[in-house]
Amino acid sequence: MSENLIKQISEEKIFPIIRSKDCSHAIDIAKALYDGGIKIMEISIENPTIFKAVEEVSKFANVCAGGVITATQAEAAILSGAKVLSSPIFSMNLVKLSKDKGIPFIAGTSTANEAYEAWKARTPLIKIYPITAMGGLMYLEDLLRPMPFLNIMPLGNVKLSEVKSYIDKGAKAVGVGRDFYDGLSLSEITAKAKKVVSDLRN
Repeated sequence: MSENLIKQISEEKIFPIIRSKDCSHAIDIAKALYDGGIKIMEISIENPTIFKAVEEVSKFANVCAGGVITATQAEAAILSGAKVLSSPIFSMNLVKLSKDKGIPFIAGTSTANEAYEAWKARTPLIKIYPITAMGGLMYLEDLLRPMPFLNIMPLGNVKLSEVKSYIDKGAKAVGVGRDFYDGLSLSEITAKAKKVVSDLRN
């Protein structure tokens, strides 16, 4: 089951990251994305009330709980229905917890050394964050040239218009946050999701 979820992220190629301090707003964004054809997405744990959003959204989509740093957050996310855990850091404590619970863990890394250590720990998908600040497409190429075996998902101020370029350069999937929903109506979010899903399939 856990391998299937990572496979699903790789197949969808686009990985929305919902960040909101407001629970109902996060749920609304998730529904709009789902209506646009996206079946797996991250909800960042901005505060304890967001666990309710994880619970609600997990009724219709596969939810990755993002921003998880502590075991306490991880356990609360799993209890709320999260099927995947994602962290801005690479933590062996979280690696162990995810293995014990049978929940896939997406580790956050920045450097080549961190990415390699995450791979050695059998992390199925490795975030490179913040990719734009680290050098964007060129940085991704520089990482994958000596380590083509890495399953990398770049994120960090990535625009939807850049997603295909990252996929073409070897990214398994690309995380996109505010460019998906900031300042947009729910129908506009759905339209954006439909377009990006269609573009990535062609």
